[in-house]
Amino acid sequence: MRAERLAFLLLLALCAGPARAVEIRIQFGALERMLSQQVFTHEGRRYVHGAKGNKCNFAYLEKPQVRGEDGRLRIRAKFSGRSALNMLGQCVGLGDDFYLVVTARPIFRDGNVVLQEVSAAGDGKTGYYIRRVCAAMAASLAHDFKYPLAAEAQKALEDPAGQPDYKRELRQFRVPGIRVTGDALVIEMDFELTVK
Repeated sequence: MRAERLAFLLLLALCAGPARAVEIRIQFGALERMLSQQVFTHEGRRYVHGAKGNKCNFAYLEKPQVRGEDGRLRIRAKFSGRSALNMLGQCVGLGDDFYLVVTARPIFRDGNVVLQEVSAAGDGKTGYYIRRVCAAMAASLAHDFKYPLAAEAQKALEDPAGQPDYKRELRQFRVPGIRVTGDALVIEMDFELTVK
C-alpha cells in the first residue's frame, strides 16, 4: 500500500507541471494558541524582564490577542511591570499594568520569521513609564523575536516517523512572501522535497 501511494504521488507530481509555492494560512485563533504554548509559558505569562520571584523588579506580558490591521500583525497583550527597589520589604519605584498594542510586519530572513517596522503603544493609557516600556518593547521585539521557520519545516517534512521506509530531504527552502490578511497570517513556502 505504501509503495502504491508513493507511486501515485510521484505520478501526480510529474503530471502537475511547474511547481508553485505552498501557501500556509495560520488563522489568528491558532496563532494565539501557538503563542500561548511556545512563548507565554510561565503560567500564561511571558517575562520580558526579571522573574516571578522578584516582586520589585519584573515585567511580563499575558493574554495575547492577535489580529490583522492594514497588512500588519496587531498583538494586544496585558503588560504588568515594576522597576523599584526593595526597601525594608516595600517596593519603592515605578510600576503599572496596562494593555499594550504591538504592530509589526513579519518577514522571512536567514531562515527565520522576524518582525520589522515594530511599534508599541499603550492601549488607551499614556504616561512616562508607559512610553518607556513601549519603546523598550518595540526595540526588543525587533531585535530578539525570531521564529525558526526553515528549521521547523525541515524537522516536520523530514520526520522519519511519518513513513520510516522513505528517507526525505528538504532542499532549496525559501519563503517568497508573508502577508497578513483580515483573518490569518499567510506564509508562502517554496521548496524541494527529495524522497530516497
